[in-house]
Amino acid sequence: MEFSDSPYGLLFKSLSLIPISHYLLGFLLILLVFLYNFLEIHILRDLIITGFRGHPVSLTFASGSELYQVVASKCQILHGRYLATPWLSSPHLQTAFLSFCGRPPIFSYRRQLFHTSDGGTIALDWLMNSDVMGVAINMNDTICKDDKTPIVIVIPGLTSDSASAYIKHLAFKIAKSGWNVVVSNHRGLGGISITSDFMYNAGWTEDIRKIVDYLHCQYPEAPLFAVGTSIGANVLVKYLGEDGVNTPLVGAAAICSTWDLLICDRFINRKLVQKFYDKALTIGLQGYAQLHQPILSRLADWEGIKKSRSVRDFDNYATCLIGKYETVDTYYRRSSSASFVGNVSVPLLCISTLDDPVCTREAIPWDECKANKNIILATTKHGGHLGFFEGLTASSVWWVRAVDEFLSVLHSTQFIHRKKEAQPSPSHTPLESSIDQSPYVSITEEGMVTAIVHKKTEMEEEEGLYHDHKLHTKKDDDKVSVAESSSNKDEEERTCPKTELSQPSEEDINGLTAPAPARRRMDQLSQYGRKSIWLLVYIAIVTTWPLVGSALLVFLKRKFKNALPAALLSR
Repeated sequence: MEFSDSPYGLLFKSLSLIPISHYLLGFLLILLVFLYNFLEIHILRDLIITGFRGHPVSLTFASGSELYQVVASKCQILHGRYLATPWLSSPHLQTAFLSFCGRPPIFSYRRQLFHTSDGGTIALDWLMNSDVMGVAINMNDTICKDDKTPIVIVIPGLTSDSASAYIKHLAFKIAKSGWNVVVSNHRGLGGISITSDFMYNAGWTEDIRKIVDYLHCQYPEAPLFAVGTSIGANVLVKYLGEDGVNTPLVGAAAICSTWDLLICDRFINRKLVQKFYDKALTIGLQGYAQLHQPILSRLADWEGIKKSRSVRDFDNYATCLIGKYETVDTYYRRSSSASFVGNVSVPLLCISTLDDPVCTREAIPWDECKANKNIILATTKHGGHLGFFEGLTASSVWWVRAVDEFLSVLHSTQFIHRKKEAQPSPSHTPLESSIDQSPYVSITEEGMVTAIVHKKTEMEEEEGLYHDHKLHTKKDDDKVSVAESSSNKDEEERTCPKTELSQPSEEDINGLTAPAPARRRMDQLSQYGRKSIWLLVYIAIVTTWPLVGSALLVFLKRKFKNALPAALLSR
């Protein structure tokens, strides 16, 4: 039987008759189906399911939240829908378009240099309301000290600065609304060299704390707000949780926060498409390190930085060494903001998307946000990482409009003028209690165990306040230099109340003068202990008597065989 007469030969002959163009069309169709699923494109679902009306925004907040009733309920954007730009109906297309294009507005910042106490330099880029309103002013003009115009502090993401497209969108929108904006660039970014033996990381909150305190002292009449994006959002939430009611900020927003760095690290190495982002972020970090090679090669493992193939590798060879973290996992756990959410004491809007290809939805602290009455969590079904482009021309960013509306409504209400309610122990780290802070404990009349804290007298308190005042006066080592013009240097340093635990007296330590309630409790515990011991003896005898009794009977039979009656031995 010849090959041409076999079934395979006939099949091959039939396939050869099909034009090559049809094969190309079939291959193109298969490729489109693969890319549609690989890139998670959802344009057909938007058309069929919602009819291009978009998906509603989901809001999570505490039951009976006053922040929702007074502020969020008046935000139409948060109660509306989000529809992605049709030709960007994919989280990966949204994120890539933001990185490579973004269509940012065109304007110029005013630069101010802030010098930290450890010798670091931070570039503060200002965009005034007058700069975008077309008012012709001198670039050397500065904000008056008694100016009441709100100021929004923007914290960029990883390797991003004030020139990033999404930062420009946000700054322009807020300035257009009549506010002043200042972008706090991370150390070594914004065209500024690293001038100290330290670089920024995801858990470093000291820089933003210094910036906020400085702006509050410079412009005490201006309400201060803050917006953090990506890693900057993680830093902002962690700072708010650490400072609690002591922060001068009156409102904030966290966009696409990483929340839990350990979970995000696992997620970004899970799928092939996520590994592309991991590689892209690593290249960006290596480029950042290359700009500051003279100092980073001395502080970190330069050979390890050059051969890093992931963000985790870079953190191992650079971040952990400079930040003094034992391991990468230790750095991720200590720097994650999710464990600080419960201590946030100012109105906070959190925006995340469920299809974020970098900061996974698995890291969102849903329960923690719902338990804190100062937080509104808004989630959208689509949007990518910081993308959220909308409209046919992708000229608008949804989260920028949502943040602008939320902060405007918040400022227009009396909510921010009320005293921020204290959250439990803002000065303590999460999961710590007052007992962990004191080496000695006391027993109250009700039997509760509490930490012993030495209460100061009025004279000691006055001396302590005077001493703190002198310390803060002498500790004024943060200096600010303005690139455009020299400013007034006699600024005040904000003093934050501190809780100090003093050593108890020697009599309290040795227990000679224990209070009467404590002695009564100790006596009761002693009586309960004696009763418990006799009860245990009784239980032990009852439960072991069958075995012990049988053994004792056998022993007696053998020992007193001749002395005992025969009737007893026969039993």
